[in-house]
Amino acid sequence: MAAFMVDRNDRAHGRGRRRTRPMSEINVTPMVDVMLVLLIIFMVTAPLLTTGVEVDLPDGTTAPVQGQDEPLTVSVDAQGRVFVQDTEVALEELTPRLAAITGRNPDVRVFVRGDRAINYGQVMQVVGAINAAGYRKVALITDPRIAAAAVDGQR
Repeated sequence: MAAFMVDRNDRAHGRGRRRTRPMSEINVTPMVDVMLVLLIIFMVTAPLLTTGVEVDLPDGTTAPVQGQDEPLTVSVDAQGRVFVQDTEVALEELTPRLAAITGRNPDVRVFVRGDRAINYGQVMQVVGAINAAGYRKVALITDPRIAAAAVDGQR
């Protein structure tokens, strides 16, 4: 659909034939109207998409599954002593102690806390013993305040 404009000079001179030329502007009003309608449709349908399928769940008589309340932490203090939770254990006793606490579940996450003054190698011996026992989810705990101060000091 092409829009044409009539040259005013052609009519003024009384010529019978009109000379038309294409319109050089695009009318964006219909496009804006369509976009606003689409926006309204999306705004109305977006909340409906998040609800999912409505299901009437039956009443349960069992207790909810209990998760691990307290994270399993292994700590190494400044003297090199190893602690599981708050109980001191020898490095050789670490594996049986973890197995007794976790029920030999290798998917348990073990958090390792090493004192800042301790040698890095001693902490890695503890991490190695935990890995040798079959626990693959080992995380090292750091102090976030000290890390944030170090980042601020570099700026």
